[in-house]
Amino acid sequence: MFTGIIEELGTVTAIEPAGDSARLAVRGPLVTSDAAHGDSISVNGVCLTVVDVTDGTFTADVMRETLDRSSLGALAPGDRVNLERAATLSTRLGGHLVQGHVDGVATIAERVPGDQWEAVRFALPPGLARYVVEKGSITVDGVSLTVTDVDDVTFGVGLIPTTLALTTLGHKRVGDPVNLEVDVVAKYVERLLGARA
Repeated sequence: MFTGIIEELGTVTAIEPAGDSARLAVRGPLVTSDAAHGDSISVNGVCLTVVDVTDGTFTADVMRETLDRSSLGALAPGDRVNLERAATLSTRLGGHLVQGHVDGVATIAERVPGDQWEAVRFALPPGLARYVVEKGSITVDGVSLTVTDVDDVTFGVGLIPTTLALTTLGHKRVGDPVNLEVDVVAKYVERLLGARA
């Protein structure tokens, strides 16, 4: 479980294909400072399990399902990624409950700069709009954000200077893919109501 508050911008150092999977190596001195084999680290919103840690770099195995359902398959050495260690029971919940389970890949549809912030619009993958509500929470590439508005095919967010400076969202361009995780509570409510009907 994560909070969507990015701790560090990491750098992909290697991607080694392994049949229907890949081994990803990411440099992140902060998130690896107390990481060990088996720990969870969110990489652009995807929960990955640490295989090894060496000199500020960790490796993780990424299975085909994850490569197909997220933007991790498009990463290349040198790419920057958002990193967050798993939450503990003593962690402040500054964002919202984030599982690290990607629901779909969106693309950036529009960026409109403000004086010190930026309005960003994302094209929603089919089937996810029903889980996105105005003033609700959504995770974009691992970043916990508040939805400013939504329609059937897009949603908007406002990025503050801190988010622009300390996450990959400050550097992405129109057309770039991003991982989305909708609020898990909405999915549970839908499932429970569907079972009653």
